[in-house]
Amino acid sequence: MACSRILVCPGVGKAVYFLTNDAENAVVALPIGADGTLSPGTVTSTEGAGSNALFVPDLEPGAPDALLSQSALTIAGNNIFAVNAGSNTVSMMSISPWDPTLLTMVGEPVATPGEFPNTVAASVKNNLVCVATTGAVAGVSCAPFSATGGIGAMDDIRPFDIGQSTPPTGPPNTVSHTFFSSDEAVLFTTVKGDPDVNNTGFLSAFPVEGAGCLSREETRSSPDGTAVLFGSTTIPGDASTLFVTDASFGAAVLSVDPATAEASAVSLQEVDGQMATCWATISSATGSAFVTDTAFNRMVEMKIEDASIISILDLTETGAPGLIDLKAAGEFIYALAPGNGTTEAAITVLDVSGGQGSMMLLQNFGLGVVGAGKSSQGMAALV
Repeated sequence: MACSRILVCPGVGKAVYFLTNDAENAVVALPIGADGTLSPGTVTSTEGAGSNALFVPDLEPGAPDALLSQSALTIAGNNIFAVNAGSNTVSMMSISPWDPTLLTMVGEPVATPGEFPNTVAASVKNNLVCVATTGAVAGVSCAPFSATGGIGAMDDIRPFDIGQSTPPTGPPNTVSHTFFSSDEAVLFTTVKGDPDVNNTGFLSAFPVEGAGCLSREETRSSPDGTAVLFGSTTIPGDASTLFVTDASFGAAVLSVDPATAEASAVSLQEVDGQMATCWATISSATGSAFVTDTAFNRMVEMKIEDASIISILDLTETGAPGLIDLKAAGEFIYALAPGNGTTEAAITVLDVSGGQGSMMLLQNFGLGVVGAGKSSQGMAALV
């Protein structure tokens, strides 16, 4: 397949991006080749600091699940937004139209009113960026943004009273993922509960009031059977249905009432042997969802209608202890494997061009070449 870096190849994205999440935080951009494989790219400072949550009971740094979240960075239009958990800021970068690995800071990092920002969502339709924090001051705050002016001042936090510290202890009882509905009319945030102390997690929903503005009227729901809601993805073309992982059992399909924004479980699916099923993406090439486990090195493919399992691919041959955040791009899946400090951080690339049930390992791209290690977080793709 012949194509240039400027043009979009059929079934192939342009580049993938993730955070180093080190003390000097940076966005790594890797170009996607015509065959879906990755090659060395660029490292661009966010001008902020990364951080690590502390894992109970030993209170050791949480890497390779350092931020306990999905979407530590996100793409909206031709811009990337990235959290800096160690400096309580969010950064905005522009993506060059000629080279998707050439990133430029837009304005300065903007302070969040909360502590330990770990997940970010952005809406081009509403010129709105929202950041969720999971430290001692936890919740969601938002700001307008523009391509030339960058991010405006964040508004007052919409609090989640989860009784956390900074840095937070977890993984239970922490904020997981903030994201917009497929029509960009609602901001959802998943918050993990803690089954050991009978604390149920919830899905938070705030409607968008207009350009650059999020309502302060919240709807919370805890769908029956869920407890540790984590990574989520919207069902394409369906603003009222969500595919959500739950680290306590596997994944669920949720239905959101358009009138009340309350969520209920359509179906729940246990993943046998899972230890922490936490991240999800949907591939347009297969029309199915893919989920990962930080402590089990395999990829699980599931139906978006009922979360039933389609196929499971064992990836132990790559040597990684497990996979975290991931994104589908064209006919490929890109999953971050930060490692544990003894194994090299990597991105696992899967080919799903054959449709449902066809996934196969294409590449395991080591990240030592760009200096990224076990604190690496997030995954975004430009398609």
